Amino acid sequence: MILGLTIVLILVLFLPFTVKAVEHNLEAFLFIMGLAAATISQVLTGDLMIKALEDPIHITLAVLIAGLLFRWCQSPIEKGILGLSNMMPFRLFLALVVIVLGLISSMITAIIAAIVLVVIVSVIRLDRKSEVRLVVLACFSIGLGAALTPIGEPLSTIAISKLNADFFYLFRLIGADVIIAILIFGILSAIIINPQKGADGLTSSLEKESYKEIIIRAFKIYLFVMGLTLLGAGFEPFIEEYLLGLSPLVLYWINMISAILDNATLAAAEISPAMDSATIKAILLGLLISGGMLIPGNIPNIISAGKLNITSKEWARFGVPVGLITMVAYFIVILVIG
Repeated sequence: MILGLTIVLILVLFLPFTVKAVEHNLEAFLFIMGLAAATISQVLTGDLMIKALEDPIHITLAVLIAGLLFRWCQSPIEKGILGLSNMMPFRLFLALVVIVLGLISSMITAIIAAIVLVVIVSVIRLDRKSEVRLVVLACFSIGLGAALTPIGEPLSTIAISKLNADFFYLFRLIGADVIIAILIFGILSAIIINPQKGADGLTSSLEKESYKEIIIRAFKIYLFVMGLTLLGAGFEPFIEEYLLGLSPLVLYWINMISAILDNATLAAAEISPAMDSATIKAILLGLLISGGMLIPGNIPNIISAGKLNITSKEWARFGVPVGLITMVAYFIVILVIG
């Protein structure tokens, strides 16, 4: 069984970077890999299938509703974004995009924040390299910020549920670390992104989506989350065998696998009310930071990359170094401060 799960893990890690058909059909691929992992682990029961069918419903509805709202309100939204970008220094505007989306994602959900990001990037039209960098940095920010409340993303919902904690528990636990990271990502975007608008960006213009496109994207998100639910359930024996009981500092680095696996599932498997706050903090930061390194690591990544045609290689080329540097920085913080 462990050998089979190891093979699935290797396929999930490498095929999206090496096979075009997989890269262009990532949601279906992860769904198939989820079925394979659950079958290998012998956990593909009726209850799991019901859970896999139910888990994506709220996220899918949010994506569908947001897509429809944007279609109906596209023109005034675009005019407002252009107006704001012209009212202030452009580097300041880029920094504010990353910072504000990160800070409000815990209230409007990571999915809605990602859709807003897509709109902004499509309207301001930077050169391609700058757009990729802006999207990656903003998705790091969104992924971190959304974890501050249980309504922001699945990971925070599961963590609060398992710990029987109050609404603001995660904000008190990791709020300072997350807000500092969001500010740093915003400042970094102002420094390294070319402020000159270009014509060779990810999208030449943002055409109004058809209802068919909106429905297909919602279905892909549904399939993506369903696949991650199955994948996580299938890997639970693997996690229990090799991860549980390890030092939180070791788990911090091992949790880099959340770059390719659903971090909410890992949180469900690893977090326990018996743990002290320092251990829970180390686990959460490892999951949240590494979730921005690759496209499958977070739902905002998959939404933004899919809509803006960012390939797995393009994302990894910038996302992996940024994620690794951030992981090292916060590891030092954990060691020094605890």
